[in-house]
Amino acid sequence: MKLSIVLPIYNEELNIKPLYNSLKSVLNYMKYKYEIIYVDDGSTDNSLNYVKDLRKKDKNVKIIKFRKNFGQTAALDAGLKYATGDYMIILDADLQNDPKDIPRLIHKIKEGYDLVVGWRYDRKDPFFKKLSSSCARLLKRLILKEEIHDPGCTLKIFTKEAVRGLKLHGEMHRYITALLKLKGYKITEIKVRHLSRLHGKTKYSSKRLIKGFLDLLILKFWMDYSTRPIHFFGGLGILFSLIGFILGIYLLIDKFIFNQLIGNRPLLLFSVLLIILGFLLLIFGFLADIMVKIYYNQKNEEPYSIEYKKF
Repeated sequence: MKLSIVLPIYNEELNIKPLYNSLKSVLNYMKYKYEIIYVDDGSTDNSLNYVKDLRKKDKNVKIIKFRKNFGQTAALDAGLKYATGDYMIILDADLQNDPKDIPRLIHKIKEGYDLVVGWRYDRKDPFFKKLSSSCARLLKRLILKEEIHDPGCTLKIFTKEAVRGLKLHGEMHRYITALLKLKGYKITEIKVRHLSRLHGKTKYSSKRLIKGFLDLLILKFWMDYSTRPIHFFGGLGILFSLIGFILGIYLLIDKFIFNQLIGNRPLLLFSVLLIILGFLLLIFGFLADIMVKIYYNQKNEEPYSIEYKKF
């Protein structure tokens, strides 16, 4: 069996060697074949040079270098695409994920799961970061019905088949569990250690909250309406048009039965606006439905996932 360890790095020069030594100790203990894939996400310090030094000593170390900083999602996507292991493990390069948890992850995934997620039950992060993560987790539970306690934990292990079903873009690394759940993969979690950051600075910022929320809305839409967007846009269009027609009928009754003037009433404009908006949403629904069909045809991708086939 072969393991692929994917490590996105961005200005982590002081953590490169200690993390490698810790990983090497665990991997030697397990005696599996392995590869460690460092994805340099446009670092501006000496991180890449340290990785190159490791590469000279260990040919199992592989390097992917981005031309500039594209973000953690892109780094994980690139690393997983080029990984060749039977099981693929991702973790942060800041030494807050403990490589000693890897054997437990492997033991758990062998029970028949496609993805095992780490649960940082005792997080060693600043208060604001933990508070914002708690708010994000609450939103995920409400909107996505997420049952995993800590989907934002980078420490995860996948089967090769699960990685094939994973398409990462934007800031979607936060929603790996939801994306694979959408495909029907078996997911579980185990408690893992979380260590305090000793070197470097966190890459977390308040901007990620906004980006994460927008990605959450996109994911919710894709989960519910990726095959028939007409159900979403058409439903809203019919609702708005119906309200507009009801208001229009009310105004007609007011005019012809009670002899009231309606030409200067804002309600008339609102009624017409709702009817027009309803028809526009219906048109958007038809166009979105056509684009979704084109998407699946061009990608040669099906909107379903097959676990196995017997003929």
